[in-house]
Amino acid sequence: MTILQAIILGIVQGLTELLPISSSAHLKLLPWFFNWEMPESFDIALHLGTLFAITIFFFKDWLLLIKGGYEQAFKKKKSTEGKLFWYIVAVTIPTGILSLILDKVSEIICDKFGIEMILIAIALIVLGIVLYIVDKKSSSETKLENITFKQSFLIGISQAIAAAFPGTSRSGITMTVARALKIDRESAARYSFLLSTPIILAAVLVSITDFEFTLAFFMGVLFSFLSGILVIKFLLDYLKKGSFKIFAVYRVILGIIVILYSILV
Repeated sequence: MTILQAIILGIVQGLTELLPISSSAHLKLLPWFFNWEMPESFDIALHLGTLFAITIFFFKDWLLLIKGGYEQAFKKKKSTEGKLFWYIVAVTIPTGILSLILDKVSEIICDKFGIEMILIAIALIVLGIVLYIVDKKSSSETKLENITFKQSFLIGISQAIAAAFPGTSRSGITMTVARALKIDRESAARYSFLLSTPIILAAVLVSITDFEFTLAFFMGVLFSFLSGILVIKFLLDYLKKGSFKIFAVYRVILGIIVILYSILV
């Protein structure tokens, strides 16, 4: 892999991991389209960049969440931050276990039948349509601070679906479920980012021994981080007035292109 390829993939990771359009799909499709050789561990390595982006952007939020969680557990002092912290902890463990299981099952099926690209295309199209319909029809009744444990659990556990169906998108499925539960768009995105932090951290730690610490690795992580920071800021500002329609349309168009490319090539 060249340094230029690593930079391009890093930028794509930063853009697509945090927008509801699936980074896993794009990181598989780009090498497929252009016949690039990408080490299997490089996909997870690029997540290190977006992990840094989320952690730094929400650094103050995480400090408040951890402080609130500590005070709620040891000082019996209840707060919104404490509640959200323990919601995230409670849902992360079962989500992580389920994600590992479904990821292995998905990998076996894709390898056996050679249908990974078709599955990616279908997932892009289906979730794109579902995201559009759900976002359009759902009202915005709940803000981040008012999220219940039931809502948090359903949003969090939905992340496992992204492991089962490549192309689904972790942020895409969590934002879709959040909107279905009538959480406003900005809160849906913000909570999706917070929920993804421990899951991405776990994925990075599990694969860290497989990383190849080359210049390409560091450039990929750096550009993933930089583009990730910009995307978080953009999305949170955009969703104050905008909808998820543009992302849903993009998913459907990309899915159709992948199917046509698979048939013609």
